[in-house]
Amino acid sequence: MDKVVAAADAVADIPDGATIAVGGFGLCGIPSTLIAALLAKGSRDLRVVSNNCGVDGWGLGLLLESGQISRMTSSYVGENKEFARQYLHGELEVELTPQGTLAERLRAGGAGIPAFYTATGVGTQVAEGGLPWKYHADGTVALASPEKEVRTFNGREYILEQAIVTDFALVRAAIADRHGNAVFNGSAMNFNPLAAMAGRTCVLEAERIVEPGEIPPSAVHLPGVHVHRVVEATVAEKRIERRTVRPRTEVGA
Repeated sequence: MDKVVAAADAVADIPDGATIAVGGFGLCGIPSTLIAALLAKGSRDLRVVSNNCGVDGWGLGLLLESGQISRMTSSYVGENKEFARQYLHGELEVELTPQGTLAERLRAGGAGIPAFYTATGVGTQVAEGGLPWKYHADGTVALASPEKEVRTFNGREYILEQAIVTDFALVRAAIADRHGNAVFNGSAMNFNPLAAMAGRTCVLEAERIVEPGEIPPSAVHLPGVHVHRVVEATVAEKRIERRTVRPRTEVGA
């Protein structure tokens, strides 16, 4: 099945209020082409699950600035002043989740596992509840995280975490064939395969689209069975949050 479509068509049925899992870590491996298409479509009240929300002026930060995101489930919210402003002023709901837990919640959702126990967060507000999810405009807490079930296994306490399944998933790969089989480049794999599996409808953008059979089966990172639409990545720019370098030293110095 040829799954290649235009970016605008790939996001055309994403409605207001949709839940979306988005791949990427920082600005590495983010689906910039699909984010741009969703920005142009203008869907609002989006409930996004992603490790972070991009930065000011790039990545998911674009959807945040346009007011299209109403809720974020993330593990990291730094590098984005608009994110902090919206959260602290009661404009954005935020569920902070430990990074490994977030990854496993997405994986479990894609694997059909409804929930799982983990030791991460035991003895903290992650388990006990009370983490501010949303503020009132005056700074008081409007909505807080609930208490989670705690059980003991082999003398150690664990908390119950629910899997994440979303309406859509937006991910980016280095190479994909027309059937949706995909290969990720290095650390750009990050959350992309997990997000892809968690979405009921997965839209994948690829920097290079090849014909079926060109990717050796042993090289496939994400099987096409998880992918419903393939888009050619047209936003080629790749940014980093912070560039840190050290002074160049002469060889032998």
